Amino acid sequence: MTVGSVFATIQDIGPYHYVPTKWICILFLVLYGISTILHMGQAIKYRLWWMIPTAALAGVMEVFGWSARLWSSYSPTLLTPFEMQLVGTVLAPTPLVAANFIILGKIINQLGPQFSRLTPKLYTILFCTFDVICLVVQAVGGASAASAVNRQTNANMGGNIMLGGIVAQLFGIIVYVVVAAEFFWRFRNNAPVRHADISEKNPRSVSKNLRVMVLGMGFCTLCILIRSVYRTVELANGWDGTVIATQRYFNWLDGGMVTLAIYTLNFIHPGVWLKIADPTARAAVDEEASAS
Repeated sequence: MTVGSVFATIQDIGPYHYVPTKWICILFLVLYGISTILHMGQAIKYRLWWMIPTAALAGVMEVFGWSARLWSSYSPTLLTPFEMQLVGTVLAPTPLVAANFIILGKIINQLGPQFSRLTPKLYTILFCTFDVICLVVQAVGGASAASAVNRQTNANMGGNIMLGGIVAQLFGIIVYVVVAAEFFWRFRNNAPVRHADISEKNPRSVSKNLRVMVLGMGFCTLCILIRSVYRTVELANGWDGTVIATQRYFNWLDGGMVTLAIYTLNFIHPGVWLKIADPTARAAVDEEASAS
């Protein structure tokens, strides 16, 4: 995108190539606000503090990004809200991905680490570290692109850095899905990667609650995967490409997908489904039932 075309676009309709629709911005702002409040309350209630810097943080960042888009719906030619929404909406799903990494690690710990190529702890550390690196790369790229737009210079370098971070994250999600699929296949077919220690769990079947948690995690991951593919295509298409200049693509494939993903973890919350599925929790319930 040339500097001249950037100036012409901003003076004409704004850096989005369209004016963000006001009611859509308000709708997503309300949806993300509600989900964030719920995640904060659920994290405190179930003492899952790691859900605050993951799912709750993702909601806060989406609120930040969509607040900026709402601002742009009133003042479409201003660069400041465009820069804010660029950074906010690009980075927001990354903490949500980390939540799924941690959840899978806990599921592996319950069903049997011997079926996983990595231990639950190492699995969480490696994937979350990679996720943080992708977050930093996207943040640097977003800040660089936003700064370039603000200075009315070429934003391609920042866009390419962002694209690199999103592609890396997409690769990480695909590897995560492959490793998870192998784990569940090995568990179902009783084909451990290594011999089980006495301390390692090896349940004969998966509880209904844990099945629901796995399905919820899978659906959440699928939504984030679709969003990552969209963002990859969007940035690869360029700042003046058809994809980035089409609002409905962004609303459905970014806003819509992340909304479904974040609400999935509200309704199928690990504090409820993983806790109930835990053998010690189930034993405690059985003891209480016997006593009564």
